[in-house]
Amino acid sequence: MLGLKLPTDPRWVNIVEKNIDEILTDHAYCEQKAASTAISLIVTFPEYPDLVQEMVALSREEMGHFKMVHDLILARGSKLGRYRKDDYVVELMKFFPKGGERKTQLVHRLLYAALIEARSCERFRLLSEELQDKELAEFYRKLMISEAGHYTMFLKFARKFGDRKEVDQKWQDLLEYEADIMKNLGKKETVHG
Repeated sequence: MLGLKLPTDPRWVNIVEKNIDEILTDHAYCEQKAASTAISLIVTFPEYPDLVQEMVALSREEMGHFKMVHDLILARGSKLGRYRKDDYVVELMKFFPKGGERKTQLVHRLLYAALIEARSCERFRLLSEELQDKELAEFYRKLMISEAGHYTMFLKFARKFGDRKEVDQKWQDLLEYEADIMKNLGKKETVHG
């Protein structure tokens, strides 16, 4: 369903289980960045009312997820760690050229967002199926369902605002590029790394 070209090695969960606090901190910041992305799309592309409406709802939902993760961190007797850059996103953002027509920029941002959500969904599925901590596994199962909805929403908007054939080709090309990125990741207790 997600179309990812390279699945995550299930051994990644073993890395995560050795330092749950790290994955939870990284996850919290991923949720915050997702909310920021939604707000940025509102600010940058206010002329699309249906997109604005969805991004308002998404920013609320993502901040709600941030709170859920933060509450879980506190309940586990820990605290939110420091922010660190996401190597996955840094590499992914190199795919499309900067600049270009406004609508093209919008489509590219939507495709990036769709792919990040798809990879998050895939990782959350793995955590929900493989974590020994059943409470944490259930937590990730619930979030996985939400991430799948976000992925499809962003892809739907990209196809709506761009030429469908061109968007679908860009999506496939981006998926191939992302698979190459993933060959060098999966060795850290981070959502995408």
